[in-house]
Amino acid sequence: MSNVHITAIVLAAGKGSRMQSDIPKQYMLIEDKPVLYYSLKAFEESSVDDIVLVVSEDDVSYCKENIVDKYSINKVKSIIVGGSERYWSVKNGLLSAKGADYVLIHDAARPCLTVDVIERSIAEVKITGACTVGVPVKDTIKRVDDDCYGEETPPRNYLWQVQTPQSFLYKDILKAYEYMEESNDTDITDDTMIMERFLGVKTKLIMGDYCNIKITTPEDLLVAKIFLKKVKKVVDTI
Repeated sequence: MSNVHITAIVLAAGKGSRMQSDIPKQYMLIEDKPVLYYSLKAFEESSVDDIVLVVSEDDVSYCKENIVDKYSINKVKSIIVGGSERYWSVKNGLLSAKGADYVLIHDAARPCLTVDVIERSIAEVKITGACTVGVPVKDTIKRVDDDCYGEETPPRNYLWQVQTPQSFLYKDILKAYEYMEESNDTDITDDTMIMERFLGVKTKLIMGDYCNIKITTPEDLLVAKIFLKKVKKVVDTI
């Protein structure tokens, strides 16, 4: 398929309460640049056609002036206001991505995203219509009861840790969100779950990157700093 339009939706409207900081995690600095910058830069250098950036209402001007314009992220076609929950932010982003054939939905709290991961996501979604990057779990996982007693140990070879970007045919993911809104069933943790629940569509998991961590707690910033240096070193050798 040629002449397809691919839009990245970058979610940066969260507050990050577990960071123990008044500064939202997407604006904290790693190597003198905000966390949000790194994933925007990866999409800028990829083959996506444009970027929809979803932020809190108070942050629209800040993001435009201090991140998008300052670092020449030219593929950002719109900066829009997110919703009260992640899934409403995605819905707003989808409405602003009208005209796209495929969308890649990414959490700004994952700054170690690479162009390679983006390109492999694009290649796969054109085949399957729904894919996400992830990594096989390394640890044994326990399912526990209400008192935290172990009840089951699922076979590790069937367990993956899901990351972003999560990539979909635009018309399908938009339809799934419309069904979700109509049902008022919002017990949702990610976009693949919406596809499964409301369209009955399975999502293909492809290999992501163990460096593609989500910044949730203060120590994650230190780890991301190390991983970003590793990513930069790989890119510089290509």
